[in-house]
Formats: sequence, C-alpha cells, structure tokens
Amino acid sequence: MTSASAADPKRWWALAVIALAQLTVILDGTIVNIALPSAQRALGMPDADRQWVITAYTLAFGGLLLLGGRIADLVGRKRAFVIGLAGFAVASALGGAAAGPGTLFAARALQGAFAAVLAPSALSLLTTTFTDPKERARAFGVYGALAGGGSGAGLLVGGLLTEYLNWRWCLYVNVPVALAALIGAQVFLRDRSARRGGHLDVPGVVLGSGGLVALVYGFSEAEPRGWTSPWVAAPLMAGVILLAAFVWWQHRAAGPLLPLRIFRDRSRAGAFATMGLATIGMFGVFLFLTYYFQAVLGYPPVRTGLAFMPVSAGIVIGATQIAARLLPRTAPHTLTASGMVLAAAGMVLLSRLTVHAQYVPHVLPGLLLVGLGMGLTFMPVYATATVGVPTQDTGAASAALSTVQQIGASLGTVLLNTIATGATSRYSHAHGPGHGGTALAGAMVHGFSVAYWCSAGVLLLAALVAALTVGRGRPSQAGSKPSA
Repeated sequence: MTSASAADPKRWWALAVIALAQLTVILDGTIVNIALPSAQRALGMPDADRQWVITAYTLAFGGLLLLGGRIADLVGRKRAFVIGLAGFAVASALGGAAAGPGTLFAARALQGAFAAVLAPSALSLLTTTFTDPKERARAFGVYGALAGGGSGAGLLVGGLLTEYLNWRWCLYVNVPVALAALIGAQVFLRDRSARRGGHLDVPGVVLGSGGLVALVYGFSEAEPRGWTSPWVAAPLMAGVILLAAFVWWQHRAAGPLLPLRIFRDRSRAGAFATMGLATIGMFGVFLFLTYYFQAVLGYPPVRTGLAFMPVSAGIVIGATQIAARLLPRTAPHTLTASGMVLAAAGMVLLSRLTVHAQYVPHVLPGLLLVGLGMGLTFMPVYATATVGVPTQDTGAASAALSTVQQIGASLGTVLLNTIATGATSRYSHAHGPGHGGTALAGAMVHGFSVAYWCSAGVLLLAALVAALTVGRGRPSQAGSKPSA
C-alpha cells in the first residue's frame, strides 16, 4: 500500500460518497426519459417543445464540462464537488415543483450546468484519492460500473416512480440523495492538492463551451429536422469552427482551459478515442430496445426498466469482478479491446431479433454480452485516461473524458437513429403496407437490426483503436511515468 493511500483511512468512505454523487448524475440522464410523457400531459407541453426536457440538460452539461473541470482545478476539487452537488439538488427541487414547461426547461438546464461542475470534480477526487494500483483498480471498477450501469438503473427507477408515485418524483428523488452525499463529503472527502488560484481562460471558455454547445445542439436537432436543415448544418459548422479556434487558442493561452499536454500521451489519447467510439456504439442498446420492448413486445414502463437490468448487471460484474481484478496484472489494451469485441458480439445477437422474439432465449444473451463488454472497457479506460496526469490538470482531464462521452452519446443517438429510420422507411416501401401494425413492427425491427450492425462495426473499430493505442504496459508501470 502506498503512503498516499495509507494517509487517508477514510478513502473507502470517500469512494462511497463520490459514487453516490456520480450515480445521481448518471441516473438523471435516463430517469427523466420514462417520466417525459407524464410530464408533458401534466404541464400541457406541446409536442414540438418536449425535446427540450432532454436537450436543455445535454446542452448545459456537454457545453460546460470543460469549464467545470477547470473550475475544479482552480478552486479545489472538494469545493467544486460540494457546489455542484448542492446546485444539482436545488435545480432538481425546482424542476419537481415546476408549474409550467418553461420552469422545467430552466431547471433541467441548471441541473446540467451543476452536473458539469460535479462530474469532473468527482472523477478527479477519485484519481487523487487512490494511487495504489490495486486499490485504484477496485475504485475505478466501482466508478466504471456506475458510469455504465447507471443508465439502465435510471430507466427502472424512472418507471417505478412514474407508475407508483408521479413524474415529479423523478426529479425530487435527487434531493435526499444529494443531501446524503453532501453530508458525506464534509466528513470523508479530502482534497490532496492545494487550490491553484489564478485566472480563468475566458476566451477558452467562450470558444470551447460555445463550440460544444453548438455541436450538441446540432446533433439534437438532426433527428427532427434532418441533416440538410439550416438549423442543423449551421450549428454543426459553427461548432467545428469554434472548436478549431479553441485548439488554436489553447496552444497560446498562458493558463489554458484544457491543457493540450494531457493528449500528448499516446495511451491517454487512445483511451479518449476508445471511450468516444464505445459511447457512440452502445447507445443503440438503450435507444432502440426501449422502443422494441414497449412498441413491439408491449412491455409497460416498469417491465421495460427491469428488462434492461442484465445490461447493468453485466457492466457491474465486468467492471468490479473481472476488470478490477485483472487490471493490476494485465495490460489495459487487452481488457479494453476484449470488452469491445464482446459488446460487438452482443450487438450482432440483438440484430437477429424479430417481432415474435422472446426475452430469455433471444434478448437476454445479447444484453449480457453487451454489459460484460462495456464493464471490461469502461473501467480500464477511466483508469488509463487519468493515470499519470499532473495534479493541477486532473480536473481538466476528467472533464475532457466526460465531454468525449457526452459528445459520443449525442452523436451516436442521432447517427444510429437516422440509420434505423432510413432502413425502416426503405423496408416499408419495399414490402408495401402489409397488415397494419404487424407490418409496421416488422419494418421497425428491421431498422433496429441495421442500426445494431452499425453499432457492432463502431465497437469493433473501438477495439482496434484500443489494441493499437491504449497502454501496453501494466497500469502500475504506466502510473509511474510522468505525464507528457
């Protein structure tokens, strides 16, 4: 055991606090999806505006992550963690009490903004708290399990709260959880690094956050408006231009928002790329299976949430029981590439689903493979992307990893949905109207199948990237190397 770890006897309680806060953010990404139809009816929300319940959160979260990470580096990780957690609780209470759509949209944007401060500070606290390779593997196993499995749990919790209480509790539930985490933070969290102080890179904030907001907005509008719409093309072009200017400025800024030195390490850059590709590929599971369970198989919300539990269970097992045990003595690229291959195999199995498929023999094997594969991938990627980062840059590195995930989720959702919708339309035209609902369900399942094959291809590309770039040395060796 290292002296750093020995000096903090409360480190495992600190992990519980960090995990609880992170779970709150992850759950919120999907828990509201189940409640959206009920919230729309209760607040009289027009169909054209309902997407803003999701988009307001993703825009604020994705656009402000880099700023949140640098705030954690400047004011201190623990202080940023507490600010983010408290603000998230207040925003959740505001959303739960919303009397109209505008208040709900504003509350969701505030949730995203405070989550953008909370998420990087949580990951950087984890990075600086656990330095011993074996303990670090266990800690990141828990974190990776929550990051991957929390989305599925959010669907279940959202279904239970919506069906047995009401949609408002999908937001109110964050308040007591956040309060418990706040109390735990005061008792158990220690920030090992002194606050840096200094000045915030304002031009970097404007360029970086502006570019990310433009990209996320463009991706979110691509589905309802189409890729050729000026409301899609203009934000995407603006996002690319702003981010190019951001990179140019970061080379010249005295105190950059995102120090580019964190990407000079080949293994770390490969971990970022692998995470982005994995996130693009995995979103086919939650996006299409939700429709498959409810629209094709006729599952109610709670049963739909339960049906996703094997994915979460597979991620937990893969991250905590397999990857965490193997990482201290296995090269990260072996675990990561193997996980992506397993997940791709699961996608191939899901591509074979039909209108009359049964859950246990046809759906369950694919879900388990995807879950195990993601668990094997997330844990070593989190560990590799943050190991060896200079203490003053841990917030920025954590924020960059979260940003890659957020952009991957937005891009994956739009691309895969576009592919599925196009395949469904072509199938319907080729096979004619058929027999009502059965024909529509068949066309829908065909579209899902094509998208799953595309997901499998993206995950195999992630496996190749991981095999070629992610560190081939053992983590204990990698962790001893100074960051470039």
